[in-house]
Amino acid sequence: MRKLLRPTWADLLLALIATALTLANQVGYLGADLTLADLSLAALTVAPIAIRHVVPVTSLCVILGSSVVYAFLGHGAVGNLGLGVVIGVFTVANVRSSRIAAMMAATSALCLLVPEYVGEVTLKWSEAVQAVLVLFVAWMVGESSKKWARRAEEAAEREGRAAAEERVRIARELHDIVAHHMSVISLQAGVAEYTLASAPATARTAISAVSESCRQGLTEMRRLLDVLRVEDETEFPDVQLASPGLDALPGLVDRTRDAGLTVELVVRGTPRVLPPGQDLCAYRVAQESLTNVLKHAGPAAVEVVLDYRAHELMLTITDDGASGPPSVKAKSHGIQGMRERAELYGGVLDAGHRSHRGFQVVLRLPIPDQS
Repeated sequence: MRKLLRPTWADLLLALIATALTLANQVGYLGADLTLADLSLAALTVAPIAIRHVVPVTSLCVILGSSVVYAFLGHGAVGNLGLGVVIGVFTVANVRSSRIAAMMAATSALCLLVPEYVGEVTLKWSEAVQAVLVLFVAWMVGESSKKWARRAEEAAEREGRAAAEERVRIARELHDIVAHHMSVISLQAGVAEYTLASAPATARTAISAVSESCRQGLTEMRRLLDVLRVEDETEFPDVQLASPGLDALPGLVDRTRDAGLTVELVVRGTPRVLPPGQDLCAYRVAQESLTNVLKHAGPAAVEVVLDYRAHELMLTITDDGASGPPSVKAKSHGIQGMRERAELYGGVLDAGHRSHRGFQVVLRLPIPDQS
């Protein structure tokens, strides 16, 4: 049964049924007056629909030519009400360009009407209009089906792009989480190993920082994976809100300070609640910047400035660590990702060396007016 539902088999079955009915009608109308050539022409007015998806224009031309020749042999119109022509016009409109479809529909209307006016009996004007209207409807339905299929393909492409973008976003989130916490763990583990014998208290503090960073990293990854597992957003409406934001920035600064950096957090203006996307973006930029300082700047002092302005948030991270071309190249790792993240939310990120202030990352994010 499934094989019969395939287009090729369905077209073949339709062609066989239509051809049999057409021949039966012609024999019933004209009887012994029909020759083998007449029957062959009558069959060709519907039989080519079997290959309508392979050569749609050619099959329609064969149908039209057979109808006209049959009529001019003196038999009038074929007794199938132009079924083959209607199906052919629909198929051409569905699979070919609109220009070709319009040309074939007009040609079909002419070829369908000519046989009706050859011979003694002619159509009334209302019947002629009705025949043309049937072809017009077939043409329009074919065009609509083609446009619907095109829209469905475009929707599938958009879904594919959205899925790819979501995978990139998730990969970036995992990178930010893992890179920061692994950097802290690596540094603190090194401190613990170096001071284990000479300064046990310092080693215990470093080990405690490693443990805390592990817990923080695992918590953030669980939150991200929870979002992926949720199928019904109404069942867990607050899962999306679990992502860190600027309210977690003091904790991030404390952990970075525990890792051995001198970090100062400065807040200017009146703090406001940001939309979740901008809030997470600002946090991740700060996290990536501090991670780069830990990995590449050596002993450094860092200043993190949150400046809430009328219509934008300005986040500035400045360090006075190692400078020069090698450091610029090293600390540029992740900057492109931060820049793309900022652009996603309409922001701008600038990063580079400032002659007397060291390396600086500046993020500007638009925020809605809450007045």
